[in-house]
Amino acid sequence: HLHRASLLLPALEAALANFLAGAAGGVVQPVRTVVPVHRHGGFLGVMPAYSAADDALATKLVTFYEHKKDSSVPSHQATVLLFDPRNGSLKAILDGSVITAKRTAAVSAIATKLLMPAFAEVLCILGAGVQAYSHYDIFMELFTFKEVRIWNRTKEKAVKFANSVTGPVQVCSSAQEAVSGADVIVTVTMATTPILFGEWVKPGAHVNAVGASRPDWRELDDELMKNSILFVDSREAALMESGDVILSGAEIFAELGEVVRGTKPALPEKTTVFKSLGMAVEDTVAAKFVYDSWSAGN
Repeated sequence: HLHRASLLLPALEAALANFLAGAAGGVVQPVRTVVPVHRHGGFLGVMPAYSAADDALATKLVTFYEHKKDSSVPSHQATVLLFDPRNGSLKAILDGSVITAKRTAAVSAIATKLLMPAFAEVLCILGAGVQAYSHYDIFMELFTFKEVRIWNRTKEKAVKFANSVTGPVQVCSSAQEAVSGADVIVTVTMATTPILFGEWVKPGAHVNAVGASRPDWRELDDELMKNSILFVDSREAALMESGDVILSGAEIFAELGEVVRGTKPALPEKTTVFKSLGMAVEDTVAAKFVYDSWSAGN
């Protein structure tokens, strides 16, 4: 029911705008609670939200482990619990990994639609995991890039990615090679120190920074963070959770919802960064969308 994640865009755009409106928007969403699993180097995140506009109540439970010996287990695993807001009963348990991948890519697509340069021809993806596939799928559906490049720390995964997607993808031997001259860049890595540097980035390019979801993890260097216009999904979350934002001291220009609502300009002619941390309301709206589609089919 999420085969075409682009179907989610209107609901997610509305959710971003409603989140921005505070109590008037009917979105109740605390910053996620993160429990460290010190002994095994992992984390458990709990992300509850209620959206009055969607009449949707849900919480996502997500585990993320940065360095796994067993690479067959994904770095992120998630489950979404969807409740009936009228009486609190559990309506559905959904695979949160698919929902996370699809809604994250859909929100990156919203940011890209608003912030990318007018004649964007080259897409670059750094990372070749689950998020790389979901971003590639929706970006190929919505935009017309003439060239797609991919880089991954282990080249085999990048080659596997290029061989398994439908369109032509160029595998690059270095991140710099992949990024050089790219109009839109997506970083979906498990990096804890910067892998994307400002000196490589074409002026006017747009970056969707999706990885580095801890306050001490980085994907982007200080030069890029400080010399670009910075957009986030949630100011509060970015200032608590994003190492790229916290450690660079970069100033947040706007939340994405402000651009959706038209209260802040998009500035596509500038070099822009959208720091995506993901919000519980996005999971809640996506889970409701999947549940409603499934119910209609039954």
